[in-house]
Amino acid sequence: MSSPETISPLPGSLPNLVLDEDQALALLKSPDLAPDVLEQLSKNPALLKSRKIKLGIVAHQKTPRYVSLALIRQLFTFDLMRVALMPTGLPDIKRAAEEVLINRIETIALGAKVSLARRASGRVAGQLLLDSEPRVFSAALQNPRLTEVAIVRVLMREDTTVSFVQAVCRDPKWSLRREIRIALLLNEKTQMARALEFARSLPARVVKETMQRSRLPANIKSYLLKDLASRS
Repeated sequence: MSSPETISPLPGSLPNLVLDEDQALALLKSPDLAPDVLEQLSKNPALLKSRKIKLGIVAHQKTPRYVSLALIRQLFTFDLMRVALMPTGLPDIKRAAEEVLINRIETIALGAKVSLARRASGRVAGQLLLDSEPRVFSAALQNPRLTEVAIVRVLMREDTTVSFVQAVCRDPKWSLRREIRIALLLNEKTQMARALEFARSLPARVVKETMQRSRLPANIKSYLLKDLASRS
Protein backbone atom coordinates (compact mmCIF):
# COMPACT_ATOMS: atom_id res chain seq x y z
CA MET A 1 0.00 0.00 0.00
CA SER A 2 1.30 3.50 -0.84
CA SER A 3 2.12 5.91 1.96
CA PRO A 4 -0.22 8.91 2.47
CA GLU A 5 2.44 11.25 1.09
CA THR A 6 2.14 9.64 -2.35
CA ILE A 7 -1.62 10.04 -2.65
CA SER A 8 -2.65 11.85 -5.83
CA PRO A 9 -6.46 12.05 -5.77
CA LEU A 10 -8.30 12.48 -9.00
CA PRO A 11 -11.06 15.08 -9.25
CA GLY A 12 -14.35 13.73 -8.03
CA SER A 13 -12.89 10.72 -6.24
CA LEU A 14 -11.88 10.22 -2.62
CA PRO A 15 -9.02 7.73 -2.30
CA ASN A 16 -9.76 4.55 -0.39
CA LEU A 17 -6.54 5.19 1.49
CA VAL A 18 -8.12 8.03 3.46
CA LEU A 19 -9.13 5.98 6.47
CA ASP A 20 -7.82 7.89 9.46
CA GLU A 21 -6.79 11.33 10.68
CA ASP A 22 -3.14 11.10 9.63
CA GLN A 23 -4.00 10.06 6.08
CA ALA A 24 -6.63 12.78 5.74
CA LEU A 25 -4.22 15.42 7.05
CA ALA A 26 -1.59 14.27 4.56
CA LEU A 27 -4.16 14.61 1.80
CA LEU A 28 -5.12 18.13 2.92
CA LYS A 29 -1.52 19.26 2.48
CA SER A 30 -1.97 19.03 -1.30
CA PRO A 31 -2.69 22.51 -2.73
CA ASP A 32 -4.24 20.96 -5.84
CA LEU A 33 -6.86 18.89 -4.06
CA ALA A 34 -10.11 18.88 -6.04
CA PRO A 35 -13.03 20.86 -4.51
CA ASP A 36 -15.38 17.88 -4.70
CA VAL A 37 -12.87 15.74 -2.80
CA LEU A 38 -12.77 18.39 -0.08
CA GLU A 39 -16.55 18.36 0.01
CA GLN A 40 -16.55 14.59 0.43
CA LEU A 41 -14.08 14.91 3.31
CA SER A 42 -16.42 17.43 4.96
CA LYS A 43 -19.23 14.84 4.88
CA ASN A 44 -17.27 12.12 6.65
CA PRO A 45 -18.54 12.04 10.28
CA ALA A 46 -15.58 10.00 11.53
CA LEU A 47 -13.03 12.42 10.12
CA LEU A 48 -14.92 15.48 11.35
CA LYS A 49 -14.37 14.37 14.94
CA SER A 50 -10.84 15.69 14.42
CA ARG A 51 -10.29 19.37 15.17
CA LYS A 52 -7.27 19.43 12.85
CA ILE A 53 -9.21 18.05 9.91
CA LYS A 54 -12.04 20.56 10.26
CA LEU A 55 -9.49 23.37 10.37
CA GLY A 56 -7.64 21.90 7.40
CA ILE A 57 -10.80 21.77 5.30
CA VAL A 58 -11.86 25.33 6.16
CA ALA A 59 -8.37 26.68 5.55
CA HIS A 60 -7.79 24.90 2.22
CA GLN A 61 -7.76 27.24 -0.76
CA LYS A 62 -9.83 24.86 -2.92
CA THR A 63 -12.63 24.20 -0.40
CA PRO A 64 -15.99 25.39 -1.77
CA ARG A 65 -17.17 28.50 0.05
CA TYR A 66 -20.41 26.93 1.28
CA VAL A 67 -18.48 24.02 2.79
CA SER A 68 -16.14 26.32 4.71
CA LEU A 69 -19.00 28.48 5.97
CA ALA A 70 -20.88 25.41 7.20
CA LEU A 71 -17.86 24.17 9.17
CA ILE A 72 -16.71 27.48 10.66
CA ARG A 73 -19.17 27.39 13.55
CA GLN A 74 -17.77 24.02 14.60
CA LEU A 75 -14.21 25.32 15.01
CA PHE A 76 -12.57 25.94 18.37
CA THR A 77 -11.76 29.49 19.47
CA PHE A 78 -8.09 29.57 18.48
CA ASP A 79 -8.74 27.72 15.23
CA LEU A 80 -11.19 30.50 14.36
CA MET A 81 -8.44 32.98 15.14
CA ARG A 82 -6.09 31.15 12.77
CA VAL A 83 -8.68 31.25 9.98
CA ALA A 84 -9.23 34.98 10.50
CA LEU A 85 -5.47 35.57 10.27
CA MET A 86 -4.84 33.44 7.18
CA PRO A 87 -2.69 35.50 4.77
CA THR A 88 -4.34 34.06 1.65
CA GLY A 89 -7.85 33.15 2.80
CA LEU A 90 -11.04 34.38 1.15
CA PRO A 91 -12.12 37.69 2.76
CA ASP A 92 -15.68 36.51 3.46
CA ILE A 93 -14.44 33.29 5.11
CA LYS A 94 -12.05 35.25 7.32
CA ARG A 95 -14.78 37.71 8.21
CA ALA A 96 -17.18 34.89 9.04
CA ALA A 97 -14.58 33.45 11.43
CA GLU A 98 -14.29 36.87 13.09
CA GLU A 99 -18.07 37.09 13.46
CA VAL A 100 -18.25 33.71 15.18
CA LEU A 101 -15.40 34.71 17.51
CA ILE A 102 -17.06 38.01 18.40
CA ASN A 103 -20.36 36.27 19.10
CA ARG A 104 -18.56 33.82 21.41
CA ILE A 105 -16.64 36.38 23.44
CA GLU A 106 -18.96 36.28 26.45
CA THR A 107 -18.51 32.51 26.79
CA ILE A 108 -14.70 32.45 26.52
CA ALA A 109 -12.69 31.88 29.72
CA LEU A 110 -10.67 34.83 31.00
CA GLY A 111 -7.23 33.36 30.29
CA ALA A 112 -8.17 32.46 26.71
CA LYS A 113 -9.76 35.87 26.25
CA VAL A 114 -6.53 37.62 27.29
CA SER A 115 -4.52 35.49 24.86
CA LEU A 116 -7.05 36.15 22.11
CA ALA A 117 -6.95 39.91 22.77
CA ARG A 118 -3.19 39.88 22.35
CA ARG A 119 -3.04 37.73 19.20
CA ALA A 120 -6.32 38.01 17.25
CA SER A 121 -7.17 40.10 14.20
CA GLY A 122 -7.55 43.85 14.63
CA ARG A 123 -11.33 43.62 14.41
CA VAL A 124 -11.58 41.05 17.20
CA ALA A 125 -9.05 42.97 19.33
CA GLY A 126 -11.15 46.10 18.83
CA GLN A 127 -14.21 44.28 20.14
CA LEU A 128 -12.24 43.07 23.18
CA LEU A 129 -11.47 46.69 24.08
CA LEU A 130 -15.06 46.76 25.34
CA ASP A 131 -14.43 44.02 27.89
CA SER A 132 -14.88 45.08 31.52
CA GLU A 133 -11.81 43.12 32.66
CA PRO A 134 -8.67 45.36 32.59
CA ARG A 135 -6.42 42.40 31.74
CA VAL A 136 -8.39 41.85 28.55
CA PHE A 137 -8.49 45.39 27.18
CA SER A 138 -4.88 45.98 28.28
CA ALA A 139 -3.84 42.93 26.23
CA ALA A 140 -5.87 44.21 23.28
CA LEU A 141 -4.05 47.54 23.44
CA GLN A 142 -0.80 45.61 22.91
CA ASN A 143 -2.12 43.77 19.85
CA PRO A 144 0.02 44.80 16.83
CA ARG A 145 -3.02 44.52 14.55
CA LEU A 146 -5.17 46.94 16.59
CA THR A 147 -5.95 50.20 14.82
CA GLU A 148 -6.22 53.77 16.04
CA VAL A 149 -9.73 53.92 14.61
CA ALA A 150 -10.85 51.05 16.85
CA ILE A 151 -9.60 52.82 19.98
CA VAL A 152 -11.20 56.13 19.01
CA ARG A 153 -14.48 54.33 18.37
CA VAL A 154 -14.50 52.95 21.92
CA LEU A 155 -13.49 56.29 23.45
CA MET A 156 -16.44 57.96 21.72
CA ARG A 157 -18.96 55.62 23.34
CA GLU A 158 -20.87 56.97 26.32
CA ASP A 159 -20.51 53.66 28.18
CA THR A 160 -16.70 53.60 28.00
CA THR A 161 -15.32 52.71 31.43
CA VAL A 162 -13.08 54.96 33.50
CA SER A 163 -10.49 52.19 33.72
CA PHE A 164 -10.29 51.92 29.92
CA VAL A 165 -9.90 55.69 29.51
CA GLN A 166 -7.14 55.71 32.10
CA ALA A 167 -5.41 52.78 30.40
CA VAL A 168 -5.35 54.64 27.08
CA CYS A 169 -4.13 57.81 28.79
CA ARG A 170 -1.19 55.87 30.25
CA ASP A 171 -0.38 53.82 27.16
CA PRO A 172 3.11 54.78 25.90
CA LYS A 173 2.14 54.19 22.27
CA TRP A 174 -1.48 55.15 21.82
CA SER A 175 -1.55 58.17 24.15
CA LEU A 176 0.87 59.95 21.79
CA ARG A 177 -1.44 59.75 18.79
CA ARG A 178 -3.10 63.03 17.83
CA GLU A 179 -6.55 61.57 17.03
CA ILE A 180 -6.58 59.59 20.26
CA ARG A 181 -5.66 62.68 22.28
CA ILE A 182 -8.56 64.50 20.67
CA ALA A 183 -10.88 61.59 21.48
CA LEU A 184 -9.68 61.67 25.10
CA LEU A 185 -10.42 65.40 25.27
CA LEU A 186 -13.94 64.61 24.07
CA ASN A 187 -14.45 61.95 26.75
CA GLU A 188 -15.89 63.10 30.09
CA LYS A 189 -13.91 60.48 32.01
CA THR A 190 -10.48 61.91 31.17
CA GLN A 191 -8.83 63.35 34.27
CA MET A 192 -7.88 67.03 34.51
CA ALA A 193 -4.11 66.51 34.53
CA ARG A 194 -4.21 64.31 31.42
CA ALA A 195 -6.63 66.63 29.64
CA LEU A 196 -4.31 69.56 30.29
CA GLU A 197 -1.31 67.61 29.01
CA PHE A 198 -3.09 66.60 25.82
CA ALA A 199 -4.58 70.06 25.19
CA ARG A 200 -1.15 71.65 25.46
CA SER A 201 0.19 69.29 22.82
CA LEU A 202 -2.41 70.30 20.22
CA PRO A 203 -2.81 73.44 18.11
CA ALA A 204 -5.01 76.15 19.67
CA ARG A 205 -7.58 75.87 16.87
CA VAL A 206 -7.97 72.13 17.42
CA VAL A 207 -8.42 72.57 21.18
CA LYS A 208 -11.10 75.24 20.71
CA GLU A 209 -13.02 73.10 18.21
CA THR A 210 -12.71 70.05 20.44
CA MET A 211 -14.02 71.90 23.51
CA GLN A 212 -17.17 72.83 21.58
CA ARG A 213 -18.00 69.12 21.23
CA SER A 214 -16.38 67.79 24.40
CA ARG A 215 -18.28 65.94 27.14
CA LEU A 216 -15.69 66.98 29.73
CA PRO A 217 -17.15 68.62 32.86
CA ALA A 218 -17.71 72.37 32.46
CA ASN A 219 -15.04 73.28 35.02
CA ILE A 220 -12.36 71.28 33.16
CA LYS A 221 -13.30 72.77 29.80
CA SER A 222 -13.20 76.26 31.31
CA TYR A 223 -9.78 75.62 32.80
CA LEU A 224 -8.41 74.29 29.50
CA LEU A 225 -9.67 77.32 27.61
CA LYS A 226 -8.18 79.71 30.19
CA ASP A 227 -4.88 77.88 29.93
CA LEU A 228 -5.08 78.16 26.15
CA ALA A 229 -5.74 81.91 26.40
CA SER A 230 -2.76 82.39 28.70
CA ARG A 231 -0.53 80.57 26.23
CA SER A 232 -1.74 82.77 23.39
